Amino acid sequence: MNGPDHEYVNEIAYTYGYCDELNPLRARLPLVNAGFEFPLIHNACELGFGQGVSVNIHAAGSPIQWYGVDADPRHTGFARQLADDAQTRPQLWSQRFSEFCRRDDLPDFEFIGLHGVWSWISDDDRATVADFVARKLKTGGVLYVSYNTQPGWAAMMPVRELMHGHFIASGKRDGGAEPDEREAAGRIQAAIGFAQKVMAAQPGYAVVNPSVSARVNSLSEESPSYVAHEYFARNWHPTSFLQVAGALEPAGLTYLGSADYRDHIDRINLQPAQRELLAGIDDVTLREVARDLCMNRSFRRDYWVKQPRALDAHERRAALCAHRVMLAMPEQAVSLKVRGALGEATLPEALYRPVLRALSGGRVTTLGEIEHGVSALGFTLEQVVEAVTLLIGAGPVLNAQDDQQIQQALASASRLNTAICERAYDTHALQFLVSPVSGSAVSIPRVAQLFLLAAKRGFARPQQWAEFARAALGRTGAPERTGHALVPLAFADPDLVDRAIRFADVYLPVLRMLGIDAG
Repeated sequence: MNGPDHEYVNEIAYTYGYCDELNPLRARLPLVNAGFEFPLIHNACELGFGQGVSVNIHAAGSPIQWYGVDADPRHTGFARQLADDAQTRPQLWSQRFSEFCRRDDLPDFEFIGLHGVWSWISDDDRATVADFVARKLKTGGVLYVSYNTQPGWAAMMPVRELMHGHFIASGKRDGGAEPDEREAAGRIQAAIGFAQKVMAAQPGYAVVNPSVSARVNSLSEESPSYVAHEYFARNWHPTSFLQVAGALEPAGLTYLGSADYRDHIDRINLQPAQRELLAGIDDVTLREVARDLCMNRSFRRDYWVKQPRALDAHERRAALCAHRVMLAMPEQAVSLKVRGALGEATLPEALYRPVLRALSGGRVTTLGEIEHGVSALGFTLEQVVEAVTLLIGAGPVLNAQDDQQIQQALASASRLNTAICERAYDTHALQFLVSPVSGSAVSIPRVAQLFLLAAKRGFARPQQWAEFARAALGRTGAPERTGHALVPLAFADPDLVDRAIRFADVYLPVLRMLGIDAG
């Protein structure tokens, strides 16, 4: 496993996932709501882009010029091919962080993001990233960084060491040769099986930490690519907020808040006594460490800002009123259930139904327009902001770009969506299409992509789409995996014709509103 200096399990390529938090537009509402100016984004950078799904979607979905790096040449090759298919021009390199971050041909950035990578790189690489951010992030620019954190990971750390040790011991028994992807996957499964065997023996550690056995057993159901990179990287550091702050504050950054919108609503995450406790802690760093303990948080998604400009009360209100959003599913399909750290919560009908009605016109809506629509019911702008924040966090509502940005992204988004749908004829690996309205991804399962592809190829009727999809699915023999959809396209009816008709009647109009067309 003599890999690059971040030392991943580099025999196994990573998953084809998407991270919405890497979309710069997502940072706007939390930044403005906190009373700071959101920068105009010209150049953005993703450090450790994996298969490049996010960076390609964001490059195609907005006029922002994207740059990125990943140390795995396979990842970079796939990401570049996807960009070529879409005729977009993100600048993507296969380099170590120590090489990329010292390049002299990079612009300064208004946005830099790294998702999960902070936990998987060495101390030297974290110092390199912090230095890069200090030098290359513009004043007022935003950093998104996510990472495994304690205390949520604390109980699993000895088990991770156990599995990693088994993986290494297996390599020694095999003579120490570099394993290929199949051999590495076999060693990982054996290590998981060994950990499950240890847990089955009821060790004292499992008795004191009863949740550990269930977590170990669940690993068998996870994607091998995810497990390889999450548990078997040589550098694996669940990091406290205190440690991250210690690295980023000297770079001139100020903590803004969580990129998970649900975290901004305390009542679904904290008990009353916990809210009272945190309200009495003035120091931001100490308050976040205490909050992680209250929530038993295992993963943080943080926004940091470099020397932000504060807005006065009038500027803040104007910026909030101008913020644009769009409902991403039929109003009647929106559930008023949301999950926070305390479990599932029910949102109040009296506020959320009027807000949803104000959003239901099939167009982009500003928060100011929503406020105007619900003000007669006695609701304020602050209540509208909270409601929309939670609806975005739960999925039914998307942030929206301005009209000029949408127009600039239409052609590139269409090309990328066509390229992804073409791939659906052979594989279910890519489960996302890009909306030029939001500049972000919408989760679309393979069968729905095949329906869109059939329409793009000139088939007009849902019955023809169903036959086209059946031919593709029969050709590959691969099962459909729907995943979690912002637009809920997980069909229950096994008959493809019924599914195609429902897709045409219910979901295609929503996709068209989002700029995802079958034409």
